[in-house]
Amino acid sequence: MNIRPPETRLFADPTKRKRYLFALTTILLMVAVAELSGEKEIIFPEMAALTIGMWIVDKQVWRVSRARMVALMTAGAVAGVCIVRYSPLPLIADIAVSFAFTAVCLMLFRASLPPLISAGMLPILLGTDSWIYPAAVLTMTLTVAAGQRLMERGRLRTAADFTPAATEWKKETLRWLFLLGTILVVAAVPVYTSNLYFILPPLIVTYVEFAESKAGFRNRPVQIFLLLTAAAFLGTLFQWAGHVRMQWPEWAVALAVFTSLFLLFERIGKFFAPAGAVALIPMIVPQEDLPLLPFEIAAGAALFIAAAMLLFQQCYRWQRAQLIVCLVPAPLRKHLNRDGRRMRKAVRKF
Repeated sequence: MNIRPPETRLFADPTKRKRYLFALTTILLMVAVAELSGEKEIIFPEMAALTIGMWIVDKQVWRVSRARMVALMTAGAVAGVCIVRYSPLPLIADIAVSFAFTAVCLMLFRASLPPLISAGMLPILLGTDSWIYPAAVLTMTLTVAAGQRLMERGRLRTAADFTPAATEWKKETLRWLFLLGTILVVAAVPVYTSNLYFILPPLIVTYVEFAESKAGFRNRPVQIFLLLTAAAFLGTLFQWAGHVRMQWPEWAVALAVFTSLFLLFERIGKFFAPAGAVALIPMIVPQEDLPLLPFEIAAGAALFIAAAMLLFQQCYRWQRAQLIVCLVPAPLRKHLNRDGRRMRKAVRKF
């Protein structure tokens, strides 16, 4: 019988198993409360991203303190609802205002927290004007902050340190303006054709992550695209087959979706927080939009990742060997070359 060695078994790390369990339980509670109360606004997709980035991943993904995270995410949610309720501007201008608000907040607080973009932009794209939404965001970000603190005290994860970065105002302002301009160019057609799922906030967060982060996922664009696409299809499949067709409760759908997603994370050995937010999107969109939703998300992800690779990483200047490594997902490379020798020979050849 072929038994996986202990060090390569899925969920082999007992402390990580607990972090997965806490994250899954929190997501299920959020979904269950939303279903029981009949308030869809309680389902905040970025909650899944926050639990992944601040609980499951041992090294904190974003440069932000817990207090600043709570304040920023709540402020973004309040700003988003205020724009929906009171702005007389067209949708494309509301998107610009929301993004500009995010940029100013992050520069003032000297923090890095791309999920803030989603907190402010999600109500604008979905037309959410209920104050329940920012109240839910406040409650859930407090839960994430408290949970991270308890995990650190219980030695379930490494303590997160936060040192505010020195802000180069001119450079940062120009960078955010360039990001805003490119996002508006990409968003123009979806906005004016009412195909807003191509520019869902987790996809814009992905674009910003690729543009500003120094993390290793920038060298795995195809793998990140496939992960986002898989999350979209998992969320849509279980929502349609489980909830719409078989009348499962929403918490059961969330259980199936995130168990599958976490298994995928463990299998490939990599995490990407926006994938968690993408997996929750099917729960908050109209049922009639589900059939095309994953295809629109996949197209939007491809567009934003390609734009980031071209505009910020200038991948057209890379050597052919570097392109091969980046465009072939690591699991596929390992499968094709288990000992790595053939891949190294190919890289040297090019």
